[in-house]
This record gives sequence, C-alpha cells and structure tokens, in this order.
Amino acid sequence: MINFETRKQNMEKSHTYYIEIAIEMALENVASGKGGPFAAIIVKDGEIIAKGTNSVTQTMDPTAHAEIVAIRNACKALNSFQLDNCILYSSCEPCPMCLGAIYWARPKVVYFAANNLDAAQAGFDDSFIYQELSLPLEKRSIPTFQLNHLKHNKPFDLWVAEENKIKY
Repeated sequence: MINFETRKQNMEKSHTYYIEIAIEMALENVASGKGGPFAAIIVKDGEIIAKGTNSVTQTMDPTAHAEIVAIRNACKALNSFQLDNCILYSSCEPCPMCLGAIYWARPKVVYFAANNLDAAQAGFDDSFIYQELSLPLEKRSIPTFQLNHLKHNKPFDLWVAEENKIKY
C-alpha cells in the first residue's frame, strides 16, 4: 500500500533541495559580483540538467536572466527546443520575459522561492510591464506602432504552406 504522506514528504524534500540549490547559486552570483540575485535550475528525471544565473550586466545582454540562461542550457543539453517532463526551479518568481520563455519551452511545472513583491522591494519591479501590456500600443511608455505593409502576412502564408516545417 502506498503511504501518501511519506510520498508527499519525499516530494517536498526534493523540491526544497532543488530550490535551496537555486538560492545558493543566487547568493554566490551576488557575492562574486557576476550578476543579480537570481538563479535557476532545470531538473529532469531527478537530475539537474542545466543551471543559469543572472548575467545581464556581465554579458551586456538584457535577456540574460537566470531562467532564460537555464532554458538555453537545458535545450542544448537535451538537443530540443522544448523542456518536456522538466521542472524549473527559480530563486525568484519569473519576470514577464522569463515567463514568456518558460511557456514557449513548456516545462511541466515551475517552482520559485521569492515572489515578485520581494523582488520589487529589492529594486526589481516588473509591475510596470504588466501595466504596459494592458495599454493600447500608442499609449505605452515606448510607443509601438504597426506599419501596415502589403506583405505583412506573407511570412505566415509561407509558413502555413510549408510541408516540412517543424511545429513548435
């Protein structure tokens, strides 16, 4: 007979173990001066297959958030553009950009430690991005405009017609 309480405790212990690794990586990232207080790991079948820490300022890449770095590393390790049956653990709740990448990568679940309010108190406030997304394009703080070009839909038409495409 399966002891569900023991199984639950073992599962929680493993989640605690992996989130602890992500937190320790974030601490080391700050202490070393390499980047911000963020780290992520990706686990598949109980094994860590990839890690990532925030390296925005080190690499001069605004997309080099911990989750994105970890996703890139995991996809290389798996030779796949999707993270089937993977779990992502992050030291902090993913920002909107990372959340978009996570949805495209399709892990089965995400766990995080600190939340977006904790991040905001430390100076990493993403609430304005969520507010911007709800505004009409022309009202955003970075004005955005669609240019209606005769060929605007041609790339999609070609994609739909392509028989040998790899869907994602």
